[in-house]
Amino acid sequence: MIAKTIRTCFPIAAAAVSDKAEDINKLNVFPVPDGDTGTNMSLTLASVVKELSSLPADADMEAIAGAITHGSLMGARGNSGVITSQILRGVAEGLVDATDPATSADVAAALRNAVKVAFKAVRKPVEGTILTVLRDISTKADSCAKARESVEDTLDAIVVEAYQSVARTPDLLPVLKENGVVDSGAFGFAIFLENFVAAALGRTAVKTEDFAATFDASADSAREGALDRVKIEANDDWEGSEYRYCNEFLFKADAPFDEEECLQFLASMGDCELLVGAYPDYKIHVHSNTPNLVLEHMLQLGQIYEVFIHNMDMESRERTAKIHEDQDAAPAEPAKPLGFVAVAAGSGEAEILESLGVDVVVSGGQTMNPSTADLLDAVSKVNAEAVIILPDNGNIRMAAEAAATACTDKQVAVVPTKTVPQAFSALFAVLPDSSLEDAVEAMTEALEDVRDGEVTSAVRDSQASDGSPIHAGDVMGIIGGSIDVVGSDVKQVTLECINRMQEDEEGDSLTILAGADLSDEDFEDIIAAIEEVQPDLEIDSHRGEQPLYPVIFSIE
Repeated sequence: MIAKTIRTCFPIAAAAVSDKAEDINKLNVFPVPDGDTGTNMSLTLASVVKELSSLPADADMEAIAGAITHGSLMGARGNSGVITSQILRGVAEGLVDATDPATSADVAAALRNAVKVAFKAVRKPVEGTILTVLRDISTKADSCAKARESVEDTLDAIVVEAYQSVARTPDLLPVLKENGVVDSGAFGFAIFLENFVAAALGRTAVKTEDFAATFDASADSAREGALDRVKIEANDDWEGSEYRYCNEFLFKADAPFDEEECLQFLASMGDCELLVGAYPDYKIHVHSNTPNLVLEHMLQLGQIYEVFIHNMDMESRERTAKIHEDQDAAPAEPAKPLGFVAVAAGSGEAEILESLGVDVVVSGGQTMNPSTADLLDAVSKVNAEAVIILPDNGNIRMAAEAAATACTDKQVAVVPTKTVPQAFSALFAVLPDSSLEDAVEAMTEALEDVRDGEVTSAVRDSQASDGSPIHAGDVMGIIGGSIDVVGSDVKQVTLECINRMQEDEEGDSLTILAGADLSDEDFEDIIAAIEEVQPDLEIDSHRGEQPLYPVIFSIE
């Protein structure tokens, strides 16, 4: 029943997050146009739903768990999506050996494992985020299990605790309270739990009161409004495919056998395992490096026939070679020692990155973070023994690190660039024939000398770093992630940002990129103004064509 519950309820909960995605986005701390936590979580969950829908109707818990793990990891977008994928993975691992039907002790054990996996995935966990909510509901589940409460009461208590924990996030993370919001990822997580539980307990409608989008210390409606819902999840852990042979064959059993045990054996041999059919006829599929062991095991249980063993490595190489032949391409050159993948939002940014040696530029950035799968696909296209990923956005870093971990056929590392100008400086620091380790060290050190600025428009009312008000439509200057300048004119805000940065620490060179919405005439006017007030600053200007940010720059 656990598998059936998950498969039925997961799409309902995912749809609820999708419906509330814009509300979740609005909770982003900074009022810039890239606050897309809700979108990222929704896309991550949608990837899981797609994986689940592709499974056969009789898929068991193992298969469903595998789909959730694979779907959430491959579809993870942004930090919120990657952390969500690790929570799902942790709960799934904890539920693999759960009793059926599950007990409060099983729920508590699964959440404890989720805490372990999710916190391990984050280098520096921050209080007042989705991780805090996860830990709080795990503690509540432990207390319910010790009191031997029913699974229904335990799940209800978890949802109430989730919303209470969300309401407490501003007290734990001052920047949330300063901006009048709760944590966006935590809120999205609570919505998912609430709707999953409502569906799992057979409730036809969610009756919670609306949860205020802004933090109000005098309002407790979020706590009382969550008494009707529950949470249960599951998934297994197959992160990518590292196996060479695809085994497919028909199987006729001599006698009824333990199908679950057979699936577990197939899982131990490789990945993408599948056992479909009904006694005595089955179709078996698995990717493995030892097809002989798979066949030998199944011969002990019955007869095998119509056996197909495909060498996927050879097939891939042959397919690639044929494409080159069809396109009259030159033979593939030997792999170079080191290659690069970078993320860029604008066409001009991409052209500059390619001119600096980036092999594959992934489209994305402010409004659409590329997924782990997108970055893995880009890495696979680089003809190099080792690859460095430049995420060029703080919200893409975790997806890049997940891709680096999941890649099995080449070494992959991440240099944590937060902007495209940082990537420019990092690429200039790489010496010819550098090893992966030396290149990462040199590029990371180069970032220490780069100070970044961005100019954009506020999408809602907020406040600057000094507490002064920001109104929707105001032009904002963001220095090192802090909103330090507010005005009404792009040129004025840009100049003030640069002047402040020069006053704090004088730099020698300025790299500045014009956004898609900034005309050549206005860009030239800005450059002339900078030259007038900062005559000793060497200026390197380009069309970046990035959306939403008319000016992006860095000073070294």
